[in-house]
Amino acid sequence: MGTLAAATDSQVVILFADVVGSTQLYESLGDARARETVQQCLAVMREATEQFGGSVIKTIGDEVMATFPLADQSLNAANQMQQRISNHPAFQGEGMHVHIRVGCHFGPVVADARDIYGAAVVTANRMTSQAKAGQILTTAGLVNQLGPEWRKLVRQIDVNTPRGQSDEVAVYEVLWQPEEATSMLPSLDVRMNAAPRRLRLRSNGVEVLVGAGGDSSVTLGRADENDLVVKGSLISRMHARIELSRGNRFVLVDESTNGTFVSEGDGEEHYVRRDSVFLEGSGRICLGRASVPGSSQEILFEVEDPSRDT
Repeated sequence: MGTLAAATDSQVVILFADVVGSTQLYESLGDARARETVQQCLAVMREATEQFGGSVIKTIGDEVMATFPLADQSLNAANQMQQRISNHPAFQGEGMHVHIRVGCHFGPVVADARDIYGAAVVTANRMTSQAKAGQILTTAGLVNQLGPEWRKLVRQIDVNTPRGQSDEVAVYEVLWQPEEATSMLPSLDVRMNAAPRRLRLRSNGVEVLVGAGGDSSVTLGRADENDLVVKGSLISRMHARIELSRGNRFVLVDESTNGTFVSEGDGEEHYVRRDSVFLEGSGRICLGRASVPGSSQEILFEVEDPSRDT
């Protein structure tokens, strides 16, 4: 456990980093080797944190939570984590491709001897849950604290409202890979004026559309009053909802006891519990348990652009 230099209330950078797809890692490598691999990743995360002046507050399974006094320190550490894990032979090869995702935010926290609390912690964790494999996401709050070198390597990709908060947060991607930095695109318009899209959901012969002619929000769960009903002992009555955000993106918000697993077309799986994740491309949603292809409980999803249908 790390020790916070701050007392009860302070402004710090909060960073979360976790191993992507650890469930598949255990399935493909076996328990012993997968556990060892995850522990090696956690060691890299801890070393990078301490090397750049941060403190590891705690580790939770395959995730590290850390704090930094300065924004630049946090991105130096995040970059080090990504570089070492994506390029080290120990984490690649023999059918094994280990990736991590990182999210961070700058803001006030309430601290005690062993943990930190507050809306800023929730926002930092939200950045991590939205990040894809090999990605670093952060907020305008942190970008505003950056020095000129790192500030040149961020681009805005979205705007959203963290769960339980009323204010929108601008989301930035940190371009840590050399090829990304040299071909950096201008900040996106966060799709506010993009052509409307739709999300197609299919389960047990039932099809539901969200957006572009369908509802802007649908609910999923085992209760019959849901828009898409999926029965199962691990599925909550009102398990999750999917909404079309102001940024013209589809977000799944879990409200369940056991969480939701979202598997994308490339095999990457996200686990969310009382949190949210964006849906892109196509894949599977499984309520309450890890996704099993062909299961009667799985929900197939596909994000479609109607402008391409003509």
